[in-house]
Amino acid sequence: MSLPPILSHLSLPAIGSPLFIISNPDLVIAQCQAGIVGSFPALNARPGPVLGDWLARITDTLAEYDRRHPEAPSAPFAVNQIVHRSNDRLDHDVAMCVQYKVPIVITSLGARADVYEAIHSYGGIVLHDIINNFFAHKAIEKGADGLIAVAAGAGGHAGAISPFALIQEIREWFDGPIALSGAIATGGAILAAQAMGADLGYVGSAFIATEEANASAEYKQMIVDSVSDDIVYTNLITGVHGNYLKPSLTRAGLDVNNLPTSDPTAMNFSQGSNKAWKDIWGSGQGIGAVKGVVPAGALVARLKAEYAAALGRISMRQAAE
Repeated sequence: MSLPPILSHLSLPAIGSPLFIISNPDLVIAQCQAGIVGSFPALNARPGPVLGDWLARITDTLAEYDRRHPEAPSAPFAVNQIVHRSNDRLDHDVAMCVQYKVPIVITSLGARADVYEAIHSYGGIVLHDIINNFFAHKAIEKGADGLIAVAAGAGGHAGAISPFALIQEIREWFDGPIALSGAIATGGAILAAQAMGADLGYVGSAFIATEEANASAEYKQMIVDSVSDDIVYTNLITGVHGNYLKPSLTRAGLDVNNLPTSDPTAMNFSQGSNKAWKDIWGSGQGIGAVKGVVPAGALVARLKAEYAAALGRISMRQAAE
């Protein structure tokens, strides 16, 4: 397995996943400067013309950083595009990615060959979110360069398949780049993802509790205070199954022990006056590793230290044998 050049020089094999509402230029820039791929959903830039402002700022800031740090340049950044019929901004947002030559585009909730062709036109690559092997095949057949395997335990919209099974099934036929999503919140988890056959860890929920994240102080503290038992998997909120913080569901007046199911075609993102992501908060199962609100660079530093320590433990065991 070999990574495309754009992903082969990270200081840690990780992508900061695009977090709806939460990811912003400050967070993306901090992630890239720390040596991992930073990303944000295009829909976070509102209204549509703001996307150009964000792309210009990220591109210019990282270019200046690289000029000042040629020995350790920044990692590339990514923009997440929701390829779903409900997204009436898709054509505009893809055109902006082409204009600014966004290095990596992450597509979700649909695979479209024309989107992939647009990104390939300037040399960009596309990674596509999938929750099972069937959708993985469809994405690669339509032209995606790589996959983000969203396994059980991932935050927000997530799959239900064990990462062990999901990666194994995909690796039977696909030799391209794979990032694994699902409770990846430590450096050891990133190394474990690689041991299973993935190339990169996909780290999301841990970045909610960072200073740069566009999340309320209450949301950040809830991440710090919660553990895996505080995560609820349901499709009630948006029609698509996802993981949410139990305290935020309870606060919205929902009985977490008796949640009904939702129409999977609804995509209405609300429960009464409570809206998904704004009032009902997503999170993955790995948040037990989050002990405080820190700068994004400090979080990446922790992940790097843990990754190196995990490698060291393996080396010691191998030497002992």
